[in-house]
Amino acid sequence: MRTNAINILLADDDVKNSLLLKKFLEAENYVVSYAPDGLTAWEMYHRQHPDLILLDVNMPAMNGFELAQRIRETDNKVLIFFLTDRTEKADRLKGFSLKGNDYIPKPFYPEELIAKIAERFEQRKINAQYRYNIGKTLFDSNQSMVTFDGITQNLSARQTDILVLLAQSIGQLVPRDEILDTVWGDSSYANSMSLNVQITYLRHILALDTTVKIISIKKKGYILQITS
Repeated sequence: MRTNAINILLADDDVKNSLLLKKFLEAENYVVSYAPDGLTAWEMYHRQHPDLILLDVNMPAMNGFELAQRIRETDNKVLIFFLTDRTEKADRLKGFSLKGNDYIPKPFYPEELIAKIAERFEQRKINAQYRYNIGKTLFDSNQSMVTFDGITQNLSARQTDILVLLAQSIGQLVPRDEILDTVWGDSSYANSMSLNVQITYLRHILALDTTVKIISIKKKGYILQITS
């Protein structure tokens, strides 16, 4: 049983098969809402804010491509899987050009779809572990960048590794030797001097966010401190 239910909006005018698919998904503990046409799906999307939309292309009132385009004008976070019998290359390219996350041709096995959904959300969970909120700054260690107030700055590989260690222990002392051994492999004098330089760079990069400070504890290490 999932502790955090994943909400799915299924939009397809094939009522019979859609209700069967809905039962399959609910048996896997997903929370599923059903819309028989694009316009209803558009209205339900605004009310429910789903995590995933399973979207047929050929629907009345508003087709799947039109609905995806509307959603993507303001929302790049929700996952969109196209489930459709339109399998031509041009249709598949159209789906991906609208930032669809998958394009699954009909007919398909429900187990295949469930496996794809599980894999996608597992990957999201893994990716989330690489994002840190540092004060008002978002640190993405996968992309080696920090973002504050819409301003994004890139980090070097070593700056990223150092900041990960600090971000994992906010408010706590991270020993110099631990940083040196993890990032450089040893605590030689030359590497110790390099660490000092990289900390200076990180302080400069994080300076836009006045709630964030890297505090030096002489001969011991560093504390990433967040103030209100």
